[in-house]
Amino acid sequence: MKIIGIDYGTKRVGVAISDDTASLAFPKAVLRNSHTLLGEIKSTIENNKVEKIVIGQSLDTDGSENILMEDIRRFASVLEKEVGLPIFLEPEFFTSQEAHKGKKAGEVSSHMIDAAAAALILQRFLDKEKGKG
Repeated sequence: MKIIGIDYGTKRVGVAISDDTASLAFPKAVLRNSHTLLGEIKSTIENNKVEKIVIGQSLDTDGSENILMEDIRRFASVLEKEVGLPIFLEPEFFTSQEAHKGKKAGEVSSHMIDAAAAALILQRFLDKEKGKG
């Protein structure tokens, strides 16, 4: 079962996909947040036979939802209606900072930072799910 991870931003949206066993997350793409975003994500979901969606939950350091969460919830609601798949929110504490560290270490190219952040969000979710089983 494949799972898609999404790091939603006002300008760019990072996308990651799990392997077939939902054990490992891999950066997939960085998309512009434009009128084509929903269609591009829907196409990625269909082409990869995704069965679940994980979206980064944007929180402040005190754990409260920040202003971006309103946009994320709206996006998640529309996406859920379009594809009919379950959507899970996963806290995205410091994933962008971790992705930037990967860039400095030469592990992540600068144009894939948002996708790397999406992979970190997705990997955290996958690790939690494995712990439940």
